[in-house]
Amino acid sequence: MTVQHHFAPAIAMPRPAPSDMLHSFAPLLPPQPRLLILGSMPGVASLQARQYYAHPRNLFWRLLGDILQFDPTQPYPQRLAALTTASVALWDVLRCCQRPGSSDQAIVMASAQANAVAELLTSQPGITGVLCNGATAKRLFERLIRPDLPPERLNLGVLQLPSTSPAHASMPYTAKLACWRAALESHLRPYPRPTPPAT
Repeated sequence: MTVQHHFAPAIAMPRPAPSDMLHSFAPLLPPQPRLLILGSMPGVASLQARQYYAHPRNLFWRLLGDILQFDPTQPYPQRLAALTTASVALWDVLRCCQRPGSSDQAIVMASAQANAVAELLTSQPGITGVLCNGATAKRLFERLIRPDLPPERLNLGVLQLPSTSPAHASMPYTAKLACWRAALESHLRPYPRPTPPAT
């Protein structure tokens, strides 16, 4: 299945980024998205692979696979296709920033520049909720995105979920799964599921 990447409107003439800036990816935007999952900024492994959540110990794909019932070990294009089928959009709050290493705590906030998330949410009224992958994504959303939302989108539900990063491994997987499942199902039910085998 071919996944089309639909790009959100660009921020008009963003200021030039220094050469040591890290740059995030284009959004995964289904034709009719119902839910947006936001990270903060891709980690080193993801930037090197040019894939969302590429670190082998990041739980994102395992969690989404368990909830949406797809194989999280299948090739990356098929995983993106599974999100597209479920009407899940995927992006990061930051367009670029300076950050030594992968830790969110190392982001140089003075260098942080936002993606056009406010413009995306304005142009996609079918998105009924935003799920922030971790505390930093939520904090960046409130600081950089919410002030640019139009009045009709200020009541949009924005929920902070437990980070899937390996740096936040203290919460058991089952507890993270319960949080993520409840959030996704509240926006996506009913979502496509594989047909169970005949008995």
